Amino acid sequence: MPTTLDSKKHRLNLRTTRQQRKLIEVAASLCGEDMTDFVITSAYNRAAQVLADRRHFELSADRWKKFVAALDRRPAPNLRLRRLLSEPSVLER
Repeated sequence: MPTTLDSKKHRLNLRTTRQQRKLIEVAASLCGEDMTDFVITSAYNRAAQVLADRRHFELSADRWKKFVAALDRRPAPNLRLRRLLSEPSVLER
């Protein structure tokens, strides 16, 4: 993410409630950042996360068949996971 002042040429205007602004101010302060840097970094990281989950990829017909077969294959038995899922959760104890 570009951070130099020379590269910051575009403005982003936002409207918030008083409560939203206060929460953002407190969080930015705790992180040692000004509000602008905090908001931009948070929005940038969230956008990168959203886009990473939706990237387009292509496979040859043979690789596609192998990919689909791997998705359809039953997972190997995992006794530790089975035991974990059969126990009551910490919230149910």
